[in-house]
Amino acid sequence: MWLVRVYQFFLSPDKNILVKIGAIQPRITCVFYPTCSEYMILAIEKYGVRKGIVKGIQRIGKCRKGTPLSVDMP
Repeated sequence: MWLVRVYQFFLSPDKNILVKIGAIQPRITCVFYPTCSEYMILAIEKYGVRKGIVKGIQRIGKCRKGTPLSVDMP
């Protein structure tokens, strides 16, 4: 899970450090709530590492531009 947190801190377009300090505006890119990185963390907590990672990767595979915004919890 720490790898996902590192991604969120440095690379995530809507949660990175530059957004948090107000240097840049967040880019909302995820069509799901929670975001894919948060979903991965929740799935790992709920299902364990192996199954959680698989579910997280499947979620990323569902992400398409033009998909209506939706809530998708693990």
